[in-house]
Amino acid sequence: MTEEKKRFGELAERAWSRGIRVFSEFLPLDAQSELMSMRLPVPVFFEGGCLNAERRVAVFDGGSGGEAPICCLSVTPSKFAAPLTHRDCLGSLMALGIRREVLGDIIVGEGRCFVFCLEQVADFIVSELTRVGRESVAVERCDPPESANTPPEQSGVVVSSERLDALISAVYRVPRSESKALCEEGRVFVNGRETLEASAAPSEGDVVSVRGRGRFIYDGIERETRKGRLRALVRVY
Repeated sequence: MTEEKKRFGELAERAWSRGIRVFSEFLPLDAQSELMSMRLPVPVFFEGGCLNAERRVAVFDGGSGGEAPICCLSVTPSKFAAPLTHRDCLGSLMALGIRREVLGDIIVGEGRCFVFCLEQVADFIVSELTRVGRESVAVERCDPPESANTPPEQSGVVVSSERLDALISAVYRVPRSESKALCEEGRVFVNGRETLEASAAPSEGDVVSVRGRGRFIYDGIERETRKGRLRALVRVY
């Protein structure tokens, strides 16, 4: 058993024995996938602070308890500053000595960054994060941005089949051989579960995440083209 699985087992046991909800720190997709493969004494679900979150906290639901202790922070640069980037914001947070595991998604938009974090570090970030890159910033608690809870707009791609490698190739405009390799290398997740089979066909509504590329929702086949190919509907983040 890996150390990660051992830790998940301990959290589940604590939730079951005490009849409470127990929360993990933020988990990347591969850890979420590993957790979902385990048989545990309590139900488990995930919360990321918003509908579209990728990094999420596992909730081991042993009974009573509240919501996952997740906070959203707004990081706003001064009026004439250069736009903030995800990389610079994450780097500045890590420079404060904050572990990646207590940070969730970082969303760039509306002229600022929105940072999801565990409640335990929220006040520290508000008081100590004063610069991102070369820019002075102001940090405050806020509600998640509307975009974080709104699925992206629907678009269409033409594919030869509903196979994962065909869809990934069309969405990200990479050779079919490359999209197949992404699956075989364990870099593709469907609804948070690692999927190694390039020939697997997602169901309508499934969220396909490709590490290093992004995510999209598969909305099914709209129609067959005159040349016998398929027009698939997707929502790309």
